Amino acid sequence: MSRRALIAASVLLGAALVACAPAATNPATSPAATTPVTPAPVSPAPAPAPVLSFQPMKELTQAPVRSFSSAPAQIIDPNKRYRAVLKTSQGDVTLDLYPKVAPVAVNNFVFLALNHFYDGTRFHRVIDGFMAQGGDPLSADPAQQARWGTGGPGYQFSAELVSGVRFDRAGVLGMARSQSLSSQGSQFFITVAPADFLSGNYTVFGQVIAGQDVLNRLQRNYTGSGPIAGAGADTLLGVQILQEQ
Repeated sequence: MSRRALIAASVLLGAALVACAPAATNPATSPAATTPVTPAPVSPAPAPAPVLSFQPMKELTQAPVRSFSSAPAQIIDPNKRYRAVLKTSQGDVTLDLYPKVAPVAVNNFVFLALNHFYDGTRFHRVIDGFMAQGGDPLSADPAQQARWGTGGPGYQFSAELVSGVRFDRAGVLGMARSQSLSSQGSQFFITVAPADFLSGNYTVFGQVIAGQDVLNRLQRNYTGSGPIAGAGADTLLGVQILQEQ
């Protein structure tokens, strides 16, 4: 092939490649330049959660009162929030109380605490992997140890069983009772592990929000079959009640 023929063939090949290539885009006339861009909507920042303020409730007595002739009158407002700080020999445990779920149990617990009923009582029944029980006035007296777990405030009231409120985690606060649903008094328990088999049978009236580690340090002094010989019992020094302001 002559030199002139090679040049002609290369020109034709170059023209074919140009024809197959995509057309160049003119920035001045492209859709991106002629179609207005709508900015994405900006969602407003979520409002900050309200800061709750709690203040100690006024105590009803200065010294412990361990017995009453009847159940207490209403002293709480179910539309407010309440917290209880259990001051134990191992440290403090703070609980959110549930006045809308169990108003009678919360009112009862608050009333007893404000009368110093729980001061000096003991966690007389603490079972590893299950729960810690306290609130028996008899447990304030070491001479009454054989009867610990049988005492109360001098009256009884019925369980408040609410569907959907369960003992399905550690730190759930419940009312202790005997066989009868109407046998609640002053004794309470706090789970140290999930105990969902109790759900629907015992009143739930609070949840630990700080101090679960304190409960884990309480002396284990009971098993499913009875007391552990020689085991001690940690003391509940007092209960402070806080009310939402």
